Amino acid sequence: MKAYDYIIIGGGASGLMLAEAMGSDPWFRSKRIALIEQEKEKTNDRTWCFWEKGEGRFDPILFRSWDHVTVGGPGFRRKAHLAPYRYKMLRGEDFYREFGNRIAGCPHIDRIYARAETLEETGNHAVVHTSQGSFRAPMVFSSVLLPPPPDLMQPHPVLQQHFKGWFIRSENPVFDPQAPTFMDFDIAQEGLTRFMYVLPFSPTEALVEYTLFSEDLLEDDAYEAALEAYISGTLGSTGYDILETEKGSIPMTINDFTKANSAHICHIGIAGGWAKPSTGYTFSNTSRNIPRLLDRIKRGKVPVLRQPGRFRLYDRLLLDALAHENHLGQRIFSAQLERLPIPLLLTFLNEESSLMGDLRIITSCPMGPFLRASWRALFKSPS
Repeated sequence: MKAYDYIIIGGGASGLMLAEAMGSDPWFRSKRIALIEQEKEKTNDRTWCFWEKGEGRFDPILFRSWDHVTVGGPGFRRKAHLAPYRYKMLRGEDFYREFGNRIAGCPHIDRIYARAETLEETGNHAVVHTSQGSFRAPMVFSSVLLPPPPDLMQPHPVLQQHFKGWFIRSENPVFDPQAPTFMDFDIAQEGLTRFMYVLPFSPTEALVEYTLFSEDLLEDDAYEAALEAYISGTLGSTGYDILETEKGSIPMTINDFTKANSAHICHIGIAGGWAKPSTGYTFSNTSRNIPRLLDRIKRGKVPVLRQPGRFRLYDRLLLDALAHENHLGQRIFSAQLERLPIPLLLTFLNEESSLMGDLRIITSCPMGPFLRASWRALFKSPS
C-alpha cells in the first residue's frame, strides 16, 4: 500500500484547485501528495459562472465575461449594469487543461487515474481503496462521499437544483451577446420553481439552460420540451443545431456536511457543503475556501469550514419556504429581480452585504412564506 502525506480524491474544480494550491505553496514542497481522479481525458462537461470585482486569477482562461445581465419575470424584463462586478464564464475543458498543466509541473504530486471505491479510517491514517489498488495518508481530502452517512441529509429539507442545457447555434440572430440572461422566471411554473438561464456568445450562439428548484428530478424529455419551447417560442429561433449538452443536479440544503468528516478525512467542494445552499453556486466558494483550508492545515487546525451565521439563517428560511410552498418561488425571486439593484443582490449572494443591505433584500420579498418558515424554525421540528 503506497503511502502519502495527503491524498485528494476527485479531479473536478475543488480537487484540482486544492492540488494546484498545494503544488504552488512552498510549505507543501516536502510533502508527498496524490491526486486520484477517475478520467485522464476530460471533456467539456460543465460550465462554471461567477462574478467578481475587477481582474481575477481565472481571467486568462475565461471563455467570456459581461458587465450587464438581463433578468425577467411575469410582466417585466430588464437589462442591468453589474458595476462594480463582471459576470464571468469558465469552460470545464479550459480549466482542466490549465490546472492539469500546473499540477504536472509539481514533482511531489502523483496523479493516479483510478476509480475511488471506498474510503475508511485505519489507526492514524485514512485508506482509499481504488480500482488500481489502495493508498493511505494521514489526511485525505475527498470531493466524493464514499459513501454518504445515512443521516447526512437530515434533519432539514433537501431540494435539488437540477438543470439541462443546450449549446446551440440558431439560424437567425436571437441573442444579445452583451448580456446573459441571469434568471428568466417568465415561463410556466407548473407548481415548481423554474427559470431559464442563457449565456450568449454571439447573436446566434449560446448556452440555454432550463433549471428547477425542487425535490425530484424530471425525465429527460421534460427538460428538452421546455428548452424547445423557450428557444423556438420566447427567443424566436426559426431553427437551431444542438452543439453540446450538459446536465446536472446540486443539493440545496443547510444540513451539516461536516458530519461526513473525521480525524483523517475532510470533504471538499459540493461533498463538503461548499455549494451555497440557496443558489447552488459553488465555484466562487471553492476558490475562497481553498486558501482558508491551507491556512488551517499549516496551523495544525482541524480543516473544517462553516457558513457564516446570519447567511445560514437566510438560506434556511428560503429553503424551508421553497420546500413547503415551492409554487411561490417565482413570486419570491421575481420580486427581488424586478425591484432591487442587481449588484446589491450579487453582494448578498456573495455573503458580503451589510445588515442594511440584507434588510432591503428581505423586505422586497412577499413576507408570508418567510413568516411561516420562521414559525416552523422556532416551533416545529425540521422536515
